[in-house]
Amino acid sequence: MGLKSKHNVDPGFSMSSMTDIVFLLLVFFMLTSSFITPSGLPVNLPSSKAAKMEMQKISITITEDLNYYVNDKPVSKSSLEAELRSKLQGRSKGAVVMHVDESVPTKEFAYAAGIAASLEVSVSLATKPN
Repeated sequence: MGLKSKHNVDPGFSMSSMTDIVFLLLVFFMLTSSFITPSGLPVNLPSSKAAKMEMQKISITITEDLNYYVNDKPVSKSSLEAELRSKLQGRSKGAVVMHVDESVPTKEFAYAAGIAASLEVSVSLATKPN
């Protein structure tokens, strides 16, 4: 009496579906991480009702103790124009995003924005949503 099972079960485990899932997760995180452009310096941004997202080209940060940074690199107030000019060199159209602490006097913001505007670039102020 030969009792043999008609259904042979393969004890092997296929990893192809697991690698597909890992690949899709990797692609998802790579794409979503490129949409976020955080500034490395902690400043309290003012809030506004409407905020338009713009691709950040050059970042100017003014901290509450009036330190100036261009793309997270510390610069003096007097060398701000030269640093911006060197960053914008070779670009047809420039955009400057200003990250200004809410306690900074308006004249400091106007000084930095005036330098950027004199270099014929678009200037926008970063705010946090209301």
